[in-house]
Amino acid sequence: MAGYMIHLAIGSVYAQNNEIEDLQSFYKGIIEPDMIDNKSKSHYGLVTSQPGLNKFIKLNGISTSYKEGYFLHLLTDYLFYNRFLENWNPDIYNDYDKLNTRIKEKYKILIPKEIESVVQFRTGKLNVLNEGKLYRFIDCVGKINVREIISKKDIDYENELQQIEF
Repeated sequence: MAGYMIHLAIGSVYAQNNEIEDLQSFYKGIIEPDMIDNKSKSHYGLVTSQPGLNKFIKLNGISTSYKEGYFLHLLTDYLFYNRFLENWNPDIYNDYDKLNTRIKEKYKILIPKEIESVVQFRTGKLNVLNEGKLYRFIDCVGKINVREIISKKDIDYENELQQIEF
């Protein structure tokens, strides 16, 4: 799964490009899927790398800011694992911690109280992620119009998301 700060940065870019009725609920939706212990349940799929986008929309829609943020989280995880990340490596979690300060400053993120104790800030060389490529990913995913995507009937999300370039 993408780290909390990556999700929040994407949410920040998204909120700048879309009118969000309730920002607090929107950001709660963005972080909620990773706050739940049972990730397969919270990601509507068997594993977080294959979140159930269709299942989430079918069961919930995005009629609230919270649900829009939640869906953006799932969409981000899908794209992160299936389009952005070339090889998964457990060192990625250390890279998240090393990038958190830079992401926080670049995207002017306020860390929600619910996750203050779990977001770590470290320094050092990145081992898995490319910082510039990650920023392009954040900016690109943040500019996706979620409402437009889900307004399409009988959409094949995997095919639709293959068209996105980072």
